[in-house]
Amino acid sequence: MKKILAAAAISAASILPAQANETKQLITILTAPEPQTQLMAMVLTMNAVAAGAKAHVLLCGPAADIALKAAPEAATAGQPPKGASPQGLLKMMIAKQGVTAEVCAIYLPGKGADASVLIEGVTPAAPDAMGAALIADDTTVMSF
Repeated sequence: MKKILAAAAISAASILPAQANETKQLITILTAPEPQTQLMAMVLTMNAVAAGAKAHVLLCGPAADIALKAAPEAATAGQPPKGASPQGLLKMMIAKQGVTAEVCAIYLPGKGADASVLIEGVTPAAPDAMGAALIADDTTVMSF
């Protein structure tokens, strides 16, 4: 019995370092129109990145408006308790944390616009790439 337990411990020890080095992938899908929900999605994504995740934000429907250069005031207005805005946190995560941010592929055509209306660092999503990322084994999906 002691030999079996020792073998199991050695086997587990050889697996753990490999798992500890793997980067968790997080996809945040944001569709909610409410600024408070949008901000909380950004806050949780930012904290997941700080904890070691690699994040990808997908903005669809009314939430994609936070990616517009001419975003609605609700997307840029600071909110309590720290005066952060959904767009402000998104911009910071793109610039300082390397977060990938995209709008749904049908968002811009639905607005009759092209990618020139988006803030720096945000691009239209490729449905095939996003579909593959969503089902990857190491991906956690958070949806608002």
